[in-house]
Amino acid sequence: MGDAEKVVLEAMKKAGKPVRPGDVAKITGLESKQVSAAIQNLKKEGKVMSPKKCYWAPK
Repeated sequence: MGDAEKVVLEAMKKAGKPVRPGDVAKITGLESKQVSAAIQNLKKEGKVMSPKKCYWAPK
C-alpha cells in the first residue's frame, strides 16, 4: 500500500461515514485523480467498499 492509499484510508476512517472521492480530496489535500487511483487500488486489495454509487467506505 502506497502513501496515497494510507492517507485516503485514514481519511475515510476518520470521516466515519461513506464519502465521495472529492470529499476525500478536500480533506487530504490530494488531487482528485490521486484519490480516485488510491481508491481503486484499495478496492483491489479489498480494503474499501462502495455502499452506494459514488461513495466509498473502509471495510
